[in-house]
Amino acid sequence: MTGNLATTGTGLDRMLRTLFWGGAAALWLAPLAAQQFVDGMDWSVLDFVIWGVMLLIAAGVCELALRATGDLAYRAGVVVAVGAGFLLVWVNLAVGIIGGEDDPANLMFFGILAAGVIGGLAADFRARGMARALLAMAVLQGLAGAAALAAGWGAGSENWPQVIYVMTGFFGGLWLLSAWLFRKAARHPAAVKGADR
Repeated sequence: MTGNLATTGTGLDRMLRTLFWGGAAALWLAPLAAQQFVDGMDWSVLDFVIWGVMLLIAAGVCELALRATGDLAYRAGVVVAVGAGFLLVWVNLAVGIIGGEDDPANLMFFGILAAGVIGGLAADFRARGMARALLAMAVLQGLAGAAALAAGWGAGSENWPQVIYVMTGFFGGLWLLSAWLFRKAARHPAAVKGADR
């Protein structure tokens, strides 16, 4: 994937860029509008800064994927992985998966994201290596859920243990979907530079 950052300039590329950046801007402003109508929603400047940084990173990674390759499977793999990562961070910061957002057990989910980033860097973001990294993230997601259930973390919270099952299955499924898309992209080495490695 690396090495070819020339844009293709197609209408689809322009539409996707508009979708990513326009959507990020709209999402950044959504809490401001929601504060006018939702009692108890009182975001600080820091909340908006963190939210903006999250959106900027997500849209920026998608932009880089658009510039790097024209392979639809690779692009879709990036979008699914970035979307899942974004949701995982958002849920953890907002309410937490285990117990509340302040429960230290939730930090292990950030470890899953770190493992994915390290795996992607080690693979030079090539499709085959990305597939392996996302598969590892799915396994880690399952292990995190199993650890939370075995240790009883968050047992006093509402909807426990169902929330652990649902979140583990949801995010694990997204990691697997992304891995499958990257694996599919790896079958077309001409479309993604170095995808066969």
